Amino acid sequence: MPCKRTAATSSISITAKGYAVDSESTPFKIFDFERRAPAADDVVIRIHYCGICHTDIHQVYNEWHMSKYPMVPGHEITGIVEQVGSSVKRFRAGDHAGVGCMVDSCRKCALCKKDTEQNCADSCLTYNSTELDKVTPTYGGYSNIITVKEHFVCKIPKNLSLDAAAPLLCAGITTYSPLRRYNVDKNTRLAIVGLGGLGHIAVKLGAAMGAHVTVISTSESKRDDAVKLGAKAFLVSKDDEQMKTAVNSLDLIIDTVSAAHDVGPLINLLKFEGVYCAIGAPTKPLEIGAFALLMKRPTITGSLIGGMKETQEMLDFCGKHNITCDIEKIEATPETIKEAYDRTVKADVKYRFVLDILNAFK
Repeated sequence: MPCKRTAATSSISITAKGYAVDSESTPFKIFDFERRAPAADDVVIRIHYCGICHTDIHQVYNEWHMSKYPMVPGHEITGIVEQVGSSVKRFRAGDHAGVGCMVDSCRKCALCKKDTEQNCADSCLTYNSTELDKVTPTYGGYSNIITVKEHFVCKIPKNLSLDAAAPLLCAGITTYSPLRRYNVDKNTRLAIVGLGGLGHIAVKLGAAMGAHVTVISTSESKRDDAVKLGAKAFLVSKDDEQMKTAVNSLDLIIDTVSAAHDVGPLINLLKFEGVYCAIGAPTKPLEIGAFALLMKRPTITGSLIGGMKETQEMLDFCGKHNITCDIEKIEATPETIKEAYDRTVKADVKYRFVLDILNAFK
């Protein structure tokens, strides 16, 4: 059956093309749909690039049991502004722009007023969600054009290439937000668990903030890359002797791993009242022994992307320090997307796939 979801109104007037899946077991296919006609506060962006996030894979395969189909994934979007509404002030045609994981929120609740729109109960995700009307489906960045409220569009610094900047809209803010929340600086002993799409950008950001960065990985083969990215130390988590050398030494651990893993040995590396922050999303619950909590009195927390103000701050920081993601840019076809998903699951990419959307759908 062809892809089809009905929008809430008949006023949508921008024809779009994307790649969608009809179910967790069907392949990607061309999907013709409509973006809404831009309102006064809307920005229309011609999408040039879209990163592939591990979240896309979880959602496409319904691993979190919340997927809605047909689905056009993608929330690491960069492109060029093509049209703006009459009340838009920050953008004009030709600007470099980006869209991340959200396209709207209520903007009235206490969380929105604190610039934490990502935690708003009515936040509208870029895909696999709905508009505020709770009916009109949202479709993501594996598509050629998107209409987004100005508040949820970010400016991409001109010195950052649009392809390598695309994953910053998710991987960048997801790692930047906890680093800022815990005031990472030259006095911070920081560890990054996992050197993948999230981990490699966390190392770059932490190093740029002046922290002493340790990378913790299951693979010795990641050591050289970790050092090149800015890490000062490297630990193989499967090597008990290496892990012992770092016991009670860390102020903050950012855990980027999205697969099930043992957190206990990581907590043991924290100083008294250190912080463990999970930003990966394993499908199985993490287990932490009570004794580690009693003795360490750690803060166990997590972090979900960041608000729009902080996302723009992150992009400006990356522009200042010339930070982008290490990417493998690929042609956007159903076959290449499937291959990229398979390789991402196997951690066979350094460190993020980015789809060339500009040259797709021709």
